[in-house]
Amino acid sequence: MNSHLKELEERISYEFKNKNLFTQALTHSSYANENKQKGEASNERLEFLGDSVLGMVVADHLFRSHPDMPEGELTRTRAALVCEESLVEVARKLELGQYLKLGRGEDAGGGRQRPSIQADAVEAVIAAVYLDGGIGSARKFITSFILTNNEREQEGGIRDYKTALQELVQRESGQVLSYRLTGESGPDHAKVFRVEVDLNGTPAGKGEGRSKKEAEQSAAKAAIAHLTGAAADG
Repeated sequence: MNSHLKELEERISYEFKNKNLFTQALTHSSYANENKQKGEASNERLEFLGDSVLGMVVADHLFRSHPDMPEGELTRTRAALVCEESLVEVARKLELGQYLKLGRGEDAGGGRQRPSIQADAVEAVIAAVYLDGGIGSARKFITSFILTNNEREQEGGIRDYKTALQELVQRESGQVLSYRLTGESGPDHAKVFRVEVDLNGTPAGKGEGRSKKEAEQSAAKAAIAHLTGAAADG
């Protein structure tokens, strides 16, 4: 595990003074529960702290770099940058799954690729970096792996597509949006979900993703393109 830790430290460009913090950030509750006699601690508390550190750093960045962006757009942009899908992208880029300490059942069930586990681990790593090296080190990690990789979304005013679609259809009263799961395929650890969004009972867009939330965002994006295109044509 030590050689693996060193490898991951190189990937995140940060060397821990307290290696135990780093190990804890990668320890899922399933592993901790199976190894209680060894005093293993899970990453759940670190995940809690990391969520707050991430939100604060992203909010600070948006506030300073977008002085003219209104509060509502700031809120939606932050939400898009810190959402599960964004964190899962970071985890996959770092190949974080292979470094996680999972219980036997969770590991056998494909936990290393489970989006929620990967996203939680990213937040835990952020907290570990913060506790070990301070807010400057945490900010560097967040800037490198979350803000920089989403620069285009920031410049475009982010897209929380579900919120944007809701705002678009609310320009007319009485509009009703609904999302429904139309199918899923693949093994448990790599499922693909398909979702359709309906406007007043009529299909407006379809999308797919590795989670239901991701599929809903994809469907909302397609609906926006369809509705704004139709408006332009009209």
